[in-house]
Amino acid sequence: MMAENTFKTALRAGRPQIGLWLGLADPYAAGLVAGAGFDWLVIDGEHAPNDLRSTLGALTAIGTRAHAVVRPPIGEVWLVKQLLDIGATTLLIPMIDSAEAARTMVAAVRYPPNGRRGVGASLARASDFGRAKGYMAGADEGVCLLLQVESRAGLAALPEILTIEGVDGVFIGPADLAADMGYPGQLTAPPVQEAIAGAISAIVASGKAAGILTGDRALAKDYLAMGATFVAVGSDIGVLTAALAELRGAF
Repeated sequence: MMAENTFKTALRAGRPQIGLWLGLADPYAAGLVAGAGFDWLVIDGEHAPNDLRSTLGALTAIGTRAHAVVRPPIGEVWLVKQLLDIGATTLLIPMIDSAEAARTMVAAVRYPPNGRRGVGASLARASDFGRAKGYMAGADEGVCLLLQVESRAGLAALPEILTIEGVDGVFIGPADLAADMGYPGQLTAPPVQEAIAGAISAIVASGKAAGILTGDRALAKDYLAMGATFVAVGSDIGVLTAALAELRGAF
């Protein structure tokens, strides 16, 4: 059987999960960060130079020390299939602007007859190359699907997206949302923060998990207080850059 997705279980129970973004696109670095104690780590393929092979390397390096969340560059059915087969169990799909796009992703992570995920489990790392007996029976439930809403169109579609069975959580992308609202680079602009707060409130009220990324510690605590349960509080690149600047500055 497919192992329990403990991250999905935690979100369903409302237990806050603190995460970090991996932008260095290197399995060795991912292995280092995996021992730091974060609940979840995002292997980013949208804004970091990860491909299928480097994503596989990062999944292997992280192991079970943190929960790996994989973000593809875009929500394509064929790419979702490949990511699930190499062992990703939680996907964060960017740029979801409609309920139709959300339903397409739900179908992409499920085997027929409930979806359209291609069947090739005997060749997949996800099933331990066919050795995990009964893998397919529990595969749909073992996947956690998180969708990114990060535009005015996405916010408009959010009420319908939140009614879709199979969507486990919705992540608000603050940078893209701010830009789309006419505030590029101004993530703390009052209209942007009002939109974020309203979206988090709607997601929480629907019973689904709400998530977001911010390097601002005070904002991260505010989002957690609003009910967000998967909050990323920085990135490996940000942490390294800040530490390097501080160290050099000391001398």
